[in-house]
Amino acid sequence: MTHGTQILLVSAQAAPNLLAALDPDLKPRRAILLVSRKMTAPGQALHAVLTEAGVQAQIEALDDEHDYQQLENTLLRLAEQYSDEPIALNLTGGTKLMALAAQSVAQAYNWPSFYVDIDTDEVIWLGPENRRKPLASPLRLRHYLRSYGFTIEGGIEKPQLDARRQQLVQTLIRQIGSLEEPIAQLNWIAQQAEDRRQLTAPLTDAQQDSRKLEALLRHFEDAGVLRTEGKTLRFPSEADLAFTKGGWLEHYVYGALGSLGQSVRDKAANLTVTDQKGVRNELDVAFMARNRLFVVECKTARMDRERDAKANDTLFKLSEICRRVGGLGTRGLLASYRKLREPERKLAAAVGIRLVCGPELMRLDEQLRDWIK
Repeated sequence: MTHGTQILLVSAQAAPNLLAALDPDLKPRRAILLVSRKMTAPGQALHAVLTEAGVQAQIEALDDEHDYQQLENTLLRLAEQYSDEPIALNLTGGTKLMALAAQSVAQAYNWPSFYVDIDTDEVIWLGPENRRKPLASPLRLRHYLRSYGFTIEGGIEKPQLDARRQQLVQTLIRQIGSLEEPIAQLNWIAQQAEDRRQLTAPLTDAQQDSRKLEALLRHFEDAGVLRTEGKTLRFPSEADLAFTKGGWLEHYVYGALGSLGQSVRDKAANLTVTDQKGVRNELDVAFMARNRLFVVECKTARMDRERDAKANDTLFKLSEICRRVGGLGTRGLLASYRKLREPERKLAAAVGIRLVCGPELMRLDEQLRDWIK
């Protein structure tokens, strides 16, 4: 159905309604959003995305989603108002009472009704034939995030590394076992520069005497990311400082997504999103696959010392970001240059976060391919 009306029951999970309304085979000319008072914000966000996509979206506000008779009367009025055009009903969202009232009216007027199964990426048409239709994958990051009330600050960054920096990243990954300590030292030095809002950082005597750190700095210097000037480390730009402090791992993860081909619909690195209250969240790497949002947090620093961010905190934060930013279907992964301890691995499993840590990064493309299946 591409020219009729689609009735949507709005809930906190925007994806099922958005997927069906933007699927090339299902996209309606008009979408009527049944929105309860509690779902006003999600309804407005969904309305904005559908309008931008060329659908004539309108909100039908519900005064009391617990009043069955009122719900049924609203739907009966819509049935009479749009009696001259085909109507389809998406029963995936809303409350159970809303769904019951909608299905009752759908049966009376012979509206086709369907349910979106986000686990199988299918539309299931309700009726004796129980038809199933695989969903297309039209969603881009901007539309998906906006449907959950988030806007992207600035543009979507799609980084490309020059040959020297690509060589540096490959070296850091190949020597992952021997470079853990000097990488942690360099992260700390770069963090001091960032905290002081400067592009220079002093080297202590111990740091100057460290052969491992000296060798690591030489790799970064060869890539043009920093310079050693006596007892001072100098970064050519803020971007180079961010790259040194761990941004290089974000580039590695972003580059690995290229091996997944058409499975990845849209991708971005270093994404900043803001909700309707102005709260900002930073996503190291984000991409769309199988109509879901996938978020990767990249960590090169130590997470086992008093002064460092703790692994547990990182896992809880990533889990919360996934829940808030993209709904129940969002998946999270922590890519860590250092191994995690067994208690932390158990916590990751408990909060639904995938891990790729230490030497596992050398097979990141395989890990990502398995993750998005």
